[in-house]
Amino acid sequence: MANATNPAFHLLDPADDHAGARVRRIGGLTLWAETLAFRTASAREFLDVTEQVAAVVRRSRVSQGWVSVFSKHTTAAVVLNENEPLLLEDMGAMLERLSAAGGLYRHNDLSRRTGEMDPEECANGHAHCQHLLIGASENIPVGDGRLDLGRWQRIFLLELDRPRDRQLVVQVFGA
Repeated sequence: MANATNPAFHLLDPADDHAGARVRRIGGLTLWAETLAFRTASAREFLDVTEQVAAVVRRSRVSQGWVSVFSKHTTAAVVLNENEPLLLEDMGAMLERLSAAGGLYRHNDLSRRTGEMDPEECANGHAHCQHLLIGASENIPVGDGRLDLGRWQRIFLLELDRPRDRQLVVQVFGA
């Protein structure tokens, strides 16, 4: 079945491994894409999504290649690091020092803002500035059908704003 918004991909039949995945096969190469949904609980929350990304890689059946994990948000990032609670606290404190939530941001003056605004818009200039320092995506090699991460590396969705519904696009490419 062709996807009306992107005919290069097709949606899997619900009888397949994962309904909603978008798949393109060219020769011996596969491009597999899924969008994962999460609900974050707080600002500077490091949500470990490694197992969810690994499950997408397994469903793709790609043995050798790459996986890209991309945040669809300007105030939520994707990072690789160690899942050690005190380190996560240190990294959150570092982000606060670099771009404090209580700082002065023109973006937070909603009376002067131009352009489209969400009805739930809030003062989150700090989250946008923190995102600028981090980025929206990470690329991880896939080897033998598994994430080829270092011993301590984990994949995190990093919430920079407030509790929100968030989406990550996970694309796996390879053979």
